[in-house]
Amino acid sequence: MPTTTTPTHPRWAANTLGLDYTRDAQRLGPPPVPIIDVHTHIHGHAAAALYDKARTLFGVRRTYTMTQIPMAQEVRAVLGDSVRFIAMPHFSADDKQDAHRAGYLRVIERFHSEFGARMAKLWCSPALRDFLPPGQGHGATDLADVDSPWRREHARVATGLGMMLMVHVADPDTWFATKYRDGGLYGTKSHHYVGLRRMLDLFPVPWIAAHMGGWPEDLGFLDHLLEAHRNLHLDTSATKWIVRELSRHPRDEVVAFLWKHKGRILFGTDLVTLDDQLSTAKSGISRMGDLSNSPAQAFDLYCSRHWALRTMFETDYDGPSPIADPDLMMVNPKAYNAESTPRLQGLSLPRDLLIELYSGAATRLVEAWWDQHA
Repeated sequence: MPTTTTPTHPRWAANTLGLDYTRDAQRLGPPPVPIIDVHTHIHGHAAAALYDKARTLFGVRRTYTMTQIPMAQEVRAVLGDSVRFIAMPHFSADDKQDAHRAGYLRVIERFHSEFGARMAKLWCSPALRDFLPPGQGHGATDLADVDSPWRREHARVATGLGMMLMVHVADPDTWFATKYRDGGLYGTKSHHYVGLRRMLDLFPVPWIAAHMGGWPEDLGFLDHLLEAHRNLHLDTSATKWIVRELSRHPRDEVVAFLWKHKGRILFGTDLVTLDDQLSTAKSGISRMGDLSNSPAQAFDLYCSRHWALRTMFETDYDGPSPIADPDLMMVNPKAYNAESTPRLQGLSLPRDLLIELYSGAATRLVEAWWDQHA
């Protein structure tokens, strides 16, 4: 059954439909199996506790998080054994050149030894060219591409420690149509997969390509990529992006794709939590701190991603997403504004496929890898 869209709560960017997420979680009921979320970014003591409330409401039992290393201990103190860490660069470090090069090698080793991480993330978004200080990112041929020298060294050290790999490659088509239009600087979207294919062959450990492999807009491309590289898996993280693009495909095509690659598609939300989201006072540690301004808003924010994904996967709901999606305005500012939302198409996946998506694939791949390399 589809969840309700009767407005009962304040409408804002993470709840444009005015939903009571607690009530709608109860209407959804428990998932067919407790969910393993393989892709989050959990930070902050108070935010982690509020996140725990939201994830429990929607049936998540295990969280894999990319947490900046200075904040990992406080997250583990809140979530205990239910959280596992994926190594990621220290994005807030003062020296960003070092943080994404040699500094990340040190962080990988620390995550492995101090927090038991058995997976490392390669963040290869074209946005890295803008993230590094002026003059350091745009010409960073040693770092920018997924198969660049520093990326190979990160992968070499991580796999030498018995770690599998996660990768963020490319970005939404909407971004390549707007802010990445300079192909000489950012490369074409297809360019980013040339290096990924090399890396998949060079490092034959399991890989998870985040955000439906970075190309949910083209299921045919993903199908060929998965067929060519048996060590590749995808996750469903980046909820706004995934909901928008999967809902544009005919339902039967999406379901057929998920059936064909059953066991290689894993559930992920890409939720980012920060204590900054619980008040109007901001530390400036991340722009994600601006996504909400109170505990009530933060709770809505954390619930919204679970609501959207579970509603898409489990129900026959066909209507607006409750999450504002600025990408719509980026490509068509005359038709959309910052509060516009895309269509959310319910897929009503069969129970067996849901079990595999929510838990089975992650249990056999990620959980088993952790246990084997403990």
